[in-house]
Amino acid sequence: MVLSAGLRRLGPVSDPSDPRDHADEHADDFDDLVDEATNRDPDLAVIEAGSRTLRTQAGPPQGDPVPTRPEDPELDKALREVETELSTRWGETKLEPSVKRIAALMDVLGEPQRAYPSIHITGTNGKTSTARMIESLLGAFELRTGRYTSPHVQTVTERISLDGAPISAERFIETYQDVKPYVELVDAREEYRLSFFEVLTGMAYAAFADAPVDAAVVEVGMGGTWDATNVIDGSVAVVTPIDLDHTDRLGETTGAIAGEKSGIIKQGATVVLAQQPVDAAQVLLKKAVEVDATVAREGMEFGVVSREVAVGGQLLTLRGLGGEYDGIFLPLHGAHQAHNAAVALAAVEAFFGIGAEHARSLDVETVRRAFAQTSSPGRLEVVRSSPTVILDAAHNPHGARATAEAVSEAFGFSRLVGVVSTSGEKDTRGLLEAFEPIFAEIVVTQNSTSRATDVDALAAVAVEVFGEDRVVVEPRLPDALETAITLAEEEAEYGGAGVLVTGSIFTVGDARLLLKRG
Repeated sequence: MVLSAGLRRLGPVSDPSDPRDHADEHADDFDDLVDEATNRDPDLAVIEAGSRTLRTQAGPPQGDPVPTRPEDPELDKALREVETELSTRWGETKLEPSVKRIAALMDVLGEPQRAYPSIHITGTNGKTSTARMIESLLGAFELRTGRYTSPHVQTVTERISLDGAPISAERFIETYQDVKPYVELVDAREEYRLSFFEVLTGMAYAAFADAPVDAAVVEVGMGGTWDATNVIDGSVAVVTPIDLDHTDRLGETTGAIAGEKSGIIKQGATVVLAQQPVDAAQVLLKKAVEVDATVAREGMEFGVVSREVAVGGQLLTLRGLGGEYDGIFLPLHGAHQAHNAAVALAAVEAFFGIGAEHARSLDVETVRRAFAQTSSPGRLEVVRSSPTVILDAAHNPHGARATAEAVSEAFGFSRLVGVVSTSGEKDTRGLLEAFEPIFAEIVVTQNSTSRATDVDALAAVAVEVFGEDRVVVEPRLPDALETAITLAEEEAEYGGAGVLVTGSIFTVGDARLLLKRG
């Protein structure tokens, strides 16, 4: 490659110091759990055996990682007042490509984003899952973490996490009240008021400094160069797979999109790159050379060595920057999540200086424990059995293809019914075409947000992709869920049918509430 001469790479060390003596013992325990589960009801086996596996390797269950509305009426009222104030600002789909306003807010707040080192994450798909894995790994190594991700599944407080859990409603309100005077000061000075996302970003950075955290894990909202999060100097920049999405704002090729996302790569940083299209990789590597960043590439310096489908997830061997890590149970489905795990591991190794300053590996038992504790709500999340109902936030063709492959691999349904509502600005046809091979029928519907695709417009595209006989239209999501479950129950072999709810994070959030997951 032309860039090779100027490229600094992180590579695995030849002699990892951590032993792997217990790998066979863990594999045997896992096999016993799988054997025990095979005689149970097929739906319950997926859920209960997977849960037992988590308890065996990671201690007691952690509970639902998605917060609910406050039970205290006064607290809920106070939170709704904050949400109402935030809603008067520009929404996340209205953007001005500038970090001027957020930089002004950081200035009057005293630069809270400089109070801790950061890992900054961009890409098209996999950002949130990767962020959660990084958070889990850092926490397992006894670092206090702050995580900022978007959008939320059910409640806005999910976006800001401390020590692996969303901040409480009380703390969210207090943080907003703390920054509000400074937000109003910047509003008065600037041509445009701070947006919804800019205010939340300021709140996150302030909350992390106040905690204080040892490390922040920050997911961009969109793009990178002019994203509101890009006032940090991440010592590690992570780029998950890039594909076509938000083409009206980021560019119509993966190379152009990579140009926007490369903006998070800072001088002297370490860049952890997932596998990328060729044009995107060229852009990202060129930026790394320009800013003297060190690069670790999936498939070269790190990657997935092997993966096996397991009850409730998958069993992995990963090659990191410091050597090989085997016997890793990841309670998430799909090859894409295995690759996210490899990226997360390399990012944490880079954060600790492994592969550069230190010729060692991370403690394998700690790595195993961290991955076994990982959750990613709304990402192939099983929320009900008999029939099995799965939620997945795939919202573009790239994500839908990964989801379709993962569902086929992990669940093997004899009949799968889709419930789909998309957002109007997305590639609806591409998403539906990705799901067509695995859906026996599709129930098109409309989620509760103003961004949802009109149900009649969605139905028209669905008929073109699936044919009229395979499409059912239910404008209300509750009716769509009921219809899909009824269709799945018509399967002669009761345990062989399932329902996949997908198309948008908002659809998943609505369905999660309706199915009383929260």
